[in-house]
Amino acid sequence: MPKSYYLPTDDSGKASLLESLATQLPVYAELLDIPPADLTELRADAAAFRFNLTVLSLIQNSSKQWTAHKNLLRDSDTGGPVPPYPPLVELPGTPPAEVPKGIIPRLTRLVARIKSSRNYTDAVGQALGLVGSIKSIDPSSWKPELTATLEANHPHIGWTKGDADSLEIIVDRSDDKGFVPLTITTSTRYADTSPIPTHAALWHYKGIYRLKDEQVGQWSNVQSIAVGG
Repeated sequence: MPKSYYLPTDDSGKASLLESLATQLPVYAELLDIPPADLTELRADAAAFRFNLTVLSLIQNSSKQWTAHKNLLRDSDTGGPVPPYPPLVELPGTPPAEVPKGIIPRLTRLVARIKSSRNYTDAVGQALGLVGSIKSIDPSSWKPELTATLEANHPHIGWTKGDADSLEIIVDRSDDKGFVPLTITTSTRYADTSPIPTHAALWHYKGIYRLKDEQVGQWSNVQSIAVGG
């Protein structure tokens, strides 16, 4: 089954990965041919990024307090007790050494070198936190979202492929035939090149994902577009 990308999408997750790798990688450094300089750089990056996130969180919280204080001073009725100023932000200890910009690009390059080592295994990757979790795919819940635009006088049907193999599209051309098969396509920008009527008409499209040559999930909502006239 497919696995998710090892690198978290949020800053907190990235900071945790940096810290975990800085702690665990020295155990495997000799096995993976990682020089001491890279370990030192990784530890510095982990410390700097975590410190930055911690200070940022304190500043954001302080900003909320100062905004509330400002609104209280500005809008409250006169009289009453004088609200004290919120406390200023204090740094959480001594700042770590400054590091060059590009912490995450350095991390991904290091991980690429680790994974290209002849001694790298999935077990090592698991221990270092560099193997993504298994993605659970439930095709029964899939439902495509279609877009319909008119380009060069023909409808173009857009959709997002995701993990599907293709999209089956049906069309109702307001000709009393109802929905009829149109195509099965892998193009996420399908052009309906059928002849355009001389009179104004409304064409309606629906789609359903296909996986391994079978329909999966639910039909999309109807997407309509005016043609002809």
